Amino acid sequence: MEYAKTKDLFWTMHVLGHKNIKNTQIYMHLRDFSSEEYHSAVAKTNDEARNLIESGFHFVCDMDGAKLFSKRK
Repeated sequence: MEYAKTKDLFWTMHVLGHKNIKNTQIYMHLRDFSSEEYHSAVAKTNDEARNLIESGFHFVCDMDGAKLFSKRK
């Protein structure tokens, strides 16, 4: 989970206490990053949707006239 948050291989190696970078690379490949934590937001207007996209949110779906967005924490 640390690598998904920071995208820093050497920091992840330090946090996990690995002495060999190959062990950290194995961790990165074995770890499932698809079930990480997300921020969510709702946009009811096009301007709100544009602001969310500009701040890094990704469109998820339309629901009850509103647009749902998510972004990794």
